Formats: sequence, C-alpha cells, structure tokens
Amino acid sequence: MITSTVMKDRLYRDHAPDMKARDRRLRVTAVRDGRADLVVEHDPGGQAGRKTHASLVRLRSAAFELVQDPADVDPQYLALPAAVAGVHRPGATPPDYARAGLRVLRTVVPARDVL
Repeated sequence: MITSTVMKDRLYRDHAPDMKARDRRLRVTAVRDGRADLVVEHDPGGQAGRKTHASLVRLRSAAFELVQDPADVDPQYLALPAAVAGVHRPGATPPDYARAGLRVLRTVVPARDVL
C-alpha cells in the first residue's frame, strides 16, 4: 500500500536491501520538521525496541511499505465500507452513498468512546 501521508501510530516495513530479508518493521511515534520518529517494533536478529528516525519523503517512497494503519480497525471506518457495500449496485447514486455514510456517522459509537 502506498500513502502520501505519514501519521503517528502507522507501521511500516523497511524495504532497504539489508533489512528486507529481516522483515524489519517500524512504528511512527511522532511526526515533525520533515521527519518521523520511529521505534523498531519487529526485527528478528536485530534491535527491536531501538528508536530511530526517517525523513517523511523516504517513508512515502518505495523504500517503505505501509503495513498497518490504526484507522483500519477503527469501528467507524469498518462500518463505513459495510454501509457503502450495502447500497452499491448498478444505478446507485452519490446521494445513496452519502446517506449510507451519514447513517454510519449517526449510529456508530464514536471511536474516542471505545476502549
């Protein structure tokens, strides 16, 4: 998956030639001043737990792959594709999709209230 936005809590796989075989994964802990602070979350035979950093440009390049975005497990996010799938059909109109999305926003428990 390619993304143009680097955000806190996203998990990336390092595709550097010396890291790809190790399946090294880094979690973004902060974003500032054109760079991201990272912690090595998974690195068999390496230094898991070590803090490092990378430029935002490099994280958005093919050198890294986004493997987990916390939004992917957010209850509101999961409800939205389900609602869209429920109205998707030949002849569906933009208002059909908008109504489905609005129903999700009005009925799903806000993510900040979910523990």
